[in-house]
Amino acid sequence: MKVTVSVHGRWHAFELATELQDRGLLSQLLTTYPRMTVKQITTRTLPVISRPSLEFRRRIYDRWRFGAKPDREIAAAFGRFASEKVLPDTDLFIGWSSASLEAIPIVQGRGGKVVIERGSTHIQHQMDMLQTGYERAGLPWDGTDPFIIERELAEYQAADAIAVPTTFARQSFIDHGIPGDKIIVNPYGTDLSERAGGREKIRGGPLRLLFVGGISVRKGAPWLIEAIKDLEGQAACRFAGPVEPALRQMYSAGLPDNVELLGPLSSADVDRELSAADVFCLPSLEEGFPLSLLEAMAAGLTCVVTPAASGGVVRDGKNGVLVPPMDVRALVTAVDGILADRSRLSAMGEAARKAVQAGYSWRDYGNRAVAAYEELLS
Repeated sequence: MKVTVSVHGRWHAFELATELQDRGLLSQLLTTYPRMTVKQITTRTLPVISRPSLEFRRRIYDRWRFGAKPDREIAAAFGRFASEKVLPDTDLFIGWSSASLEAIPIVQGRGGKVVIERGSTHIQHQMDMLQTGYERAGLPWDGTDPFIIERELAEYQAADAIAVPTTFARQSFIDHGIPGDKIIVNPYGTDLSERAGGREKIRGGPLRLLFVGGISVRKGAPWLIEAIKDLEGQAACRFAGPVEPALRQMYSAGLPDNVELLGPLSSADVDRELSAADVFCLPSLEEGFPLSLLEAMAAGLTCVVTPAASGGVVRDGKNGVLVPPMDVRALVTAVDGILADRSRLSAMGEAARKAVQAGYSWRDYGNRAVAAYEELLS
């Protein structure tokens, strides 16, 4: 099996490429990241073919909002790049959604198969949830570029298979007319060796919550902030991640005293925050499989999440608490329940750690991926 991985960015593509390389299956990794950056991240010499000008364009916009939003430009340009660079003898092309359309007929025309990697729910489900979320938060939303939507829908139809990380995401595709047997479900992994886990979590004082991810409507941040406001004196929450511009403006007058925005953190700093926290909270409206959840569970934290953010690994009342999205009262009730019996934290945290150890390493992810690819090619 000769595999090409094609990604207009990073996501979990480098972990997938590394697992394939370790098994002698990776022919090439097409990416917008420079070759040296990939080597620094993976500590491997992978067969990288790069288009760094597109990554530079994205970074310029993200930092300075210079020019028009580049999503459609990058998606189409990288799709053309992939179609030109994919090796003729590729058996399997693993391409990230919205930036693979041009490569699909090239690969299939040569007798290869195509798997579209979609790290989230069906794009229409995502759109519906976000529209509802912004409306409830009282914030304007521009929506996703129709050009990107059309590309994704075309990729879903043309691909031989679609890979998603959860059964929740799979169901969203089925609900939008994609046959279930076309969908590969493969949960992501984490580096279990770097997570301490098994720490004592019974402490006095306000309950220490941690949120890791983009501080956005999609991740449910406005509802969590309101819940923490209602829990003043009983709980405090530290938010690690970049703040969505709309929310930065929304909270320009200030935040509750028990809410702290830390900004984006390094992996080492996130690990320190995990060690200091009592509970991990991620009440997302829509998700794929948040890697921060796996990191929190591997560190032995009880998790309060929505079904969309649970990855299918959080079990209500066993290793965490499930709450509905956009529900301040449910979040308050979940935290109150933990406060009423803090002795549960250690047992639930240990159950979370054991759940992740039972199949959620990157090696486990690679094994599942290769098994699915072999079945597709058989």
